[in-house]
Amino acid sequence: MVFWVFGYGSLVWNPGFEYDEKVIGFIKDYRRVFDLACIDHRGTPENPARTCTLEKNHGSLCWGAAYCVRGGPEKEKAAMAYLERRECEYDEKTLVDFYKEGESEVPLLSGVIVFTSTPDTISNKYYLGPAPLEEMARQIATATGPCGNNRDYLFSLEKVMFDIGHEEDYVIELANEVRKVLGIVSVAANEKKLSGPSLVPLKPSLSPVKLATLPGAIAMDS
Repeated sequence: MVFWVFGYGSLVWNPGFEYDEKVIGFIKDYRRVFDLACIDHRGTPENPARTCTLEKNHGSLCWGAAYCVRGGPEKEKAAMAYLERRECEYDEKTLVDFYKEGESEVPLLSGVIVFTSTPDTISNKYYLGPAPLEEMARQIATATGPCGNNRDYLFSLEKVMFDIGHEEDYVIELANEVRKVLGIVSVAANEKKLSGPSLVPLKPSLSPVKLATLPGAIAMDS
């Protein structure tokens, strides 16, 4: 047995499991949104972070990385067990076609696993749903958890999308709004080149956004 899994959040820069092959590419008809609560990695039940999930959207492309795990049942079982613990806030595994850059007509792979979430605040306790940009930015700017703060997750995603050559306007816009909330100036704010980015804080720390408390989970980066 061999399985492939598609990462579109921190799995792109921090897979955390043993894999045999990594391919940069995209899936179709999904877009990345920051609509999922994270209470064990970058947030807490009292002050959840906002992390990526996927939203169906015809014609959209979502870039990321596909990882192959092969080498026998024990290795594959260990990798999947790790992923299921790490992605515990995602309530679905969806099978998708994966495309490589320059080959958008015929998928490179079919049946690739991607962790997704039901977009329903009643049936899915971790689904936050959309919110105004300013509200999301304040939540991301102030949330922190066992694996670090929420804003570093967003800034790392912004950087890795640049690194793979597929910057995303939505991610950049949200990251810049978080910088505004924090009173942070990007040293190269008006330059296309992104190196981290280099940041200079201008404001004191903010109080966390208060949301409804969510049940606990296992600490592991998402």
